[in-house]
Amino acid sequence: MGEPPATVTPCEDGPLLIRGHFELLTQEGEPIDPGSATVALCRCGRSSTKPFCDGSHKSVDFRAPSEPDPPAVP
Repeated sequence: MGEPPATVTPCEDGPLLIRGHFELLTQEGEPIDPGSATVALCRCGRSSTKPFCDGSHKSVDFRAPSEPDPPAVP
């Protein structure tokens, strides 16, 4: 049986967790070694190990929900 498909889980006030079979690439298409089968990707923009999360979101008081924003009402 094949590998499980990738899932992306936005953590409240934290990173995006990627699990399953995935490939990380630079914008030029070069592979990025994820280092493990599950990775946390930065969404606060403050990590010193981008694209990976280093926990900086905690010290900068980053806030973001886990669920998507509701659609805008015209």
